[in-house]
Amino acid sequence: AVSLYPVLRTIWMAFRNTSLESQSDNFTGLANARRLISDSLFWQAWRQTLEFTAVTTIVETLLGLVIALALYKKFRGRGFVRAAVLVPWAIPTVVTARMFSWLFDQGGLVNYLLVETHLVSQPVNFLGSTTLALPTLMVADIWKTTPFMALLLLAGLQTIPTGLEEAARIDGASTWSYFWRVRLPLLMPTLLVAALLRALDAFRVFDLPYVVTGGGPASSTQTMSTYAYNILFSGLEIGYGSAIATAMFITEAIIAGVFGIFIVSRIRQEA
Repeated sequence: AVSLYPVLRTIWMAFRNTSLESQSDNFTGLANARRLISDSLFWQAWRQTLEFTAVTTIVETLLGLVIALALYKKFRGRGFVRAAVLVPWAIPTVVTARMFSWLFDQGGLVNYLLVETHLVSQPVNFLGSTTLALPTLMVADIWKTTPFMALLLLAGLQTIPTGLEEAARIDGASTWSYFWRVRLPLLMPTLLVAALLRALDAFRVFDLPYVVTGGGPASSTQTMSTYAYNILFSGLEIGYGSAIATAMFITEAIIAGVFGIFIVSRIRQEA
């Protein structure tokens, strides 16, 4: 009731011309879909959302794997380090967004360090540049969500029997050979599931770009979620906004399907 009804209702509204501003509400068939195809702002937001999803998911998975391997080792204070690593993930996204907007501001700490170390001659306008704003948001998301990936992959590492490593060492396997031939294949299902969860979450990113840049400058950080929000609640075009949300849902379903194929294939190989 809570999840399925809004999805079905949104899909139904995507075929209607519903506007709170004009008080119109009538069935228009594929008119909203045709409008989407010719909407350059929609395609820009779609490409930027895919770019954001791909980059953050890949980087967070790799960094998360490195952190998980480090936290898997036994060392003094491991429990404290494991708890400390999760702090960025525990911080609300809105707080993270505001913090990074201060850090990357022209008068912020990042520019101060860049100027003091003579890497740049004058402050860089990270959030006001159409080429740097989106990568800056990626950095913020990577900092916040990498601990989540590390936690999932650490759980996967702990399911691998320790006796396999001992047997590999006896057979003369190096650290790299054991990781590549034994540990990584066994970890692959967990890694794919973690990447799937992260990709689906990253694709619907809203609060980070909304708080830091508001989708600007020049829509260079506009995502599918922020664009749908602007159309729905600023433009009051319920029908067209629902069409954008439906396109977003279809794209996420495709992403989930691709990951699902890889996951099922991997499970069948192990069976």
